[in-house]
Amino acid sequence: MTHNEATTPPGASAGSTGAAGAAHPGRPTAARATSRDVARAAGVSQAAVSLVLGDKWRGRVSPAKAEAVRAAARELGYRPNLAARSLRMGRTRTALLVVPALTTEFFARVYTGAARIAADHGFGVVLYPSPEGIGPARDPFDSAAATLDGVIASSMAAEALTALRAAGLPLVMLDSDPDDDRATATVNLDIADGVRQLTGHLIALGHRRITHLAADVHSWTFDVRAHAVTAALDGVPGALLRRQPAALGVDAGLRAAHTALTGPGPRPTALLCDDDIIAAGACKAVRRLGLRVPEDISVTGFDDLALAVAVEPELTTVRLPAEEFGEAGMRALMAALDGRPAQATTLPVELVTRGSTAPPADVPGNAARPGGQ
Repeated sequence: MTHNEATTPPGASAGSTGAAGAAHPGRPTAARATSRDVARAAGVSQAAVSLVLGDKWRGRVSPAKAEAVRAAARELGYRPNLAARSLRMGRTRTALLVVPALTTEFFARVYTGAARIAADHGFGVVLYPSPEGIGPARDPFDSAAATLDGVIASSMAAEALTALRAAGLPLVMLDSDPDDDRATATVNLDIADGVRQLTGHLIALGHRRITHLAADVHSWTFDVRAHAVTAALDGVPGALLRRQPAALGVDAGLRAAHTALTGPGPRPTALLCDDDIIAAGACKAVRRLGLRVPEDISVTGFDDLALAVAVEPELTTVRLPAEEFGEAGMRALMAALDGRPAQATTLPVELVTRGSTAPPADVPGNAARPGGQ
């Protein structure tokens, strides 16, 4: 315990809920939990509760005590008086999360993670899907600076946020170029390593003719995927890499895969897709041509959406930790608001092998075994 922490006053139970659990005659519900209730439940002083929930605890409250305060606040349903705190601190206690679209559960999970950390700091999160997808995001408020404390933008180019950046707010970019100094901080997934793992998996199975169904979207994250595929196959004897652009959609994936599988030259033995949605369309194209996945054509995705296990066979893909991604983004924004140095963060990703990949049938001695097993 540090010198600024106080234990629960004598005679008070650390597990009691105090006013939060007290019944009041004539009232239909229990009184709202207070910071005193949180202090009692966590076994600390009200000052420590204020420090933790105000994100001012580092060096003054131990990490274990800080976590105990956050857990007690969640359990008791404690919510600070944000209006009063905003007047004292000159903050709105509101962050904006800008995403390109709400077309998959990925961004919903990013929001879930961001909102969880925001709640621990007494912040609210406004979710704003840009109507132009990855294009310019208009200021959704008359004055962002008067309404928000900071912005987190997922999978968008920094230049697309001109209206919001003009407000002078801290900006944390997710899935964006870490060398772009226009962002206050960047948080990324290790996309390049995910692509290397996927490509390495196909190479190990014996695939050499690989077509990359590349998302037809101009953004840093998809540029990284294209470069990583090329680099992974560079120097592999007999490797033949082709690239076929595809819009983000099942039908677009189907059309792109059909073109790749029926074009001139030797047919690819594997389709490496930039996301699971494109991969689902690719699997449809394979079947419509009278071919089989994975016996004739292996197909890989990226993201590990719910869709990845809804198709048959289930997709080999790369799992992205979406909730942790949102959490890291919100932590970076809280650090910026607290005046702490911003550090670029990269989260690891994980290859998940399933039934949509197998050794190529045209390699002597290979029998198609789902997942290469």
